[in-house]
Amino acid sequence: MAAPASAVPGSAAGLRGGVRLPVPAGVRRRGAELYPTSRSPLLGRRYSGAVRVGGSGGRVAVRAAGASGEVMIPEGENDGMPASAGSDDLQVPSLDDELSTEVGAEVEIETTRGIVASDVEGVKRVAEESPAEQKPRVVPPTGDGQKIFQMDPMLNGYKYHLEYRYSLYRRVRSDIDQYEGGLETFSRGYEKFGFNRSAEGITYREWAPGAHSAALVGDFNNWNPNADCMSKNEFGVWEIFLPNNADGSSPIPHGSHVKVRMETPSGIKDSIPAWIKYSVQAPGEIPYNGIYYDPPEEEKYVFKHPQPKRPKSLRIYETHVGMSSPEPKINTYANFRDEVLPRIKKLGYNAVQIMAIQEHAYYGSFGYHVTNFFSPSSRFGTPEDLKSLIDKAHELGLVVLMDIVHSHASNNTLDGLNGFDGTDTHYFHSGSRGHHWMWDSRLFNYGNWEVIRFLLSNARWWLEEYKFDGFRFDGVTSMMYTHHGLQVAFTGNYNEYFGFATDVDAVVYLMLVNDLIHGLYPEAISIGEDVSGMPTFAIPVQDGGVGFDYRLHMAVPDKWIELLKTSDESWKMGDIVHTLTNRRWSEKCVTYAESHDQALVGDKTIAFWLMDKDMYDFMALDRPSTPSIDRGIALHKMIRLITMGLGGEGYLNFMGNEFGHPEWIDFPRGPQVLPDGKFIPGNNNSYDKCRRRFDLGDADYLRYHGMQEFDRAMQSLEEKYGFMTSDHQYISRKHEGDKMIVFEKGDLVFVFNFHWSNSYFDYRIGCLKPGKYKVVLDSDAGLFGGFGRIHHTAEHFTADCSHDNRPYSFSVYSPSRTCVVYAPAE
Repeated sequence: MAAPASAVPGSAAGLRGGVRLPVPAGVRRRGAELYPTSRSPLLGRRYSGAVRVGGSGGRVAVRAAGASGEVMIPEGENDGMPASAGSDDLQVPSLDDELSTEVGAEVEIETTRGIVASDVEGVKRVAEESPAEQKPRVVPPTGDGQKIFQMDPMLNGYKYHLEYRYSLYRRVRSDIDQYEGGLETFSRGYEKFGFNRSAEGITYREWAPGAHSAALVGDFNNWNPNADCMSKNEFGVWEIFLPNNADGSSPIPHGSHVKVRMETPSGIKDSIPAWIKYSVQAPGEIPYNGIYYDPPEEEKYVFKHPQPKRPKSLRIYETHVGMSSPEPKINTYANFRDEVLPRIKKLGYNAVQIMAIQEHAYYGSFGYHVTNFFSPSSRFGTPEDLKSLIDKAHELGLVVLMDIVHSHASNNTLDGLNGFDGTDTHYFHSGSRGHHWMWDSRLFNYGNWEVIRFLLSNARWWLEEYKFDGFRFDGVTSMMYTHHGLQVAFTGNYNEYFGFATDVDAVVYLMLVNDLIHGLYPEAISIGEDVSGMPTFAIPVQDGGVGFDYRLHMAVPDKWIELLKTSDESWKMGDIVHTLTNRRWSEKCVTYAESHDQALVGDKTIAFWLMDKDMYDFMALDRPSTPSIDRGIALHKMIRLITMGLGGEGYLNFMGNEFGHPEWIDFPRGPQVLPDGKFIPGNNNSYDKCRRRFDLGDADYLRYHGMQEFDRAMQSLEEKYGFMTSDHQYISRKHEGDKMIVFEKGDLVFVFNFHWSNSYFDYRIGCLKPGKYKVVLDSDAGLFGGFGRIHHTAEHFTADCSHDNRPYSFSVYSPSRTCVVYAPAE
């Protein structure tokens, strides 16, 4: 989740005072080694949060080892954070210390995941049978993490930090293997926690160490808190088993409202179960209710179509189901499936990214203040409706990515995880470290064993149950640094990435979740929203990286907004090219000119920056245009094509922006008074600006249509030539006087003329390959709302004279404010 972008010319990147500035992610500067080798950065590393790995009677207690929520604390220091209620900080034991049994004795180790058995040769996991084990999948073992130093020798100056990070990751992996049976088993926490049905009945488990008592309540027992009291083990896991009814029916009917009532340090509270699979808000009510969701077999959706293979060139259409209707209403999964998915396919995108899937009580949060992590938002329909949507996308050959939020959680104590067991530190850090002051949300403690289980299982759940093809992880910069990227300018100095401000626990969690995704689902895609430019971010975990497939190239939209606030005459061609290409070698990026961030109220889309109020009156073809409209349509096309051409290995567009959707996004809201007393007027809870006017792009009598057709042609060109992922790229011209940019990408030659008035005849451009070239895309074509100044039948033959350091060259006509792509005719 990003704050609206506002760029400062010449500034470095980061979030300063809540304003995102552009990030030169590829800048590299050598700094002094952060940690003297004679001093350990952290002693007494431990997991915060107790896990039941032990029991009473003849069983032996073993406590899991790992990492705490504390980050980079030098010897002898701590931050004075109070311990979580009911959860001890567990020192890393050795099995020799804990298993004080005679050789040859059989030992059982109880965990919250199940039962582990041991024989004389060692501790061995015995996993309970589940459908997932019918097709065994194994996360590959850890590597040595050394390849990053070969890829970037500058990282050797920070080897102490990086090797410490990797050793912690390996230790957590080892502990999961030893005590939980490996990541494959550990990440199926939803088969143990929450509600699980067996032939005999329903078992409900909840980790709530701070609660003094707990009872399962709901429609099934008339909300009687004394009817179904739960028992708690010594590690804070509450449990109850409800046997089937006498007739064999489920003790909790499908669709029943359920909650867990707890007596906590902060009083008695009813909470929606943390692992709930579905929750709804009844009409006229404020709180949500958890739903026991277990439809009969005949009502369960059965997937019919295989998941597509991962595309080499990723072209993402970013969407929000609720606002995807042209009508002022909340749209549904079913309507999105039937109306929007075919549109995305027709436009030529090969991936759809869906926001706001995880349940969020506040619609205006854009889905980023999650309350129920395992529940698809009920505003749009049922879980079966969502599955049908995804299956339809797969039928169309579209990869489906989920915008997943693991960076923070809603501070809603009524419906979400905040204060779930009555303590401040249950899933989150305590005190100020557990609160994001800008987003007004809670921050996870990634060093807590049960938090790791919860989040890993959450990622697995969406991939397994709903067949998502990958994720776009939101707010990763906030996760990776204790300052969350706020009021910090990232300059590219490596000290900014590998220092005391780095939340190593969070980085290790990201390594684990990428391990899980790529190990169990090799075709799945992971994209991280990082504004800092963290080195190694998009390098495989086995090589020492964080493990993402792509980083969002967030400096690019900030640069365009910066330029659009100035005059055309001040645009520097070298500056544009530098921003687009300034990314780390071998780390792939998804680039974009604008996303949902720029469309939100308080900001402006590129089209609105360019054309502003003229869009209201001069977009009809039967009316005369204006200089603002002509300039806006021309630059809108140029900005998008050069961003796709040079900005990365993937491309993203937010729905509607392809045709220059007018105005902004404003969720329905009432008036609000902030804590400081400031009054914020509402919009009468209107949905008028919380929709997408696709009809504007489809109307062939409006200028929006030409912009939409250009975007469609742009996607088609990439599909045919695959230029985004081509190994060959050469920028031959960045001419400040002519305002010209010329570059090669694969076999294609791109020619951009950003001059506001000058057109050039017989303009010579260099190229690599000799022969005849033809026009394959022309932004000035009449179909795209241009003036038709380029003859598409013209043939361009190369000359054996070098130009701009290229061995061959040919001449073109380059009209002002146009972009033309040439390809070999044969």
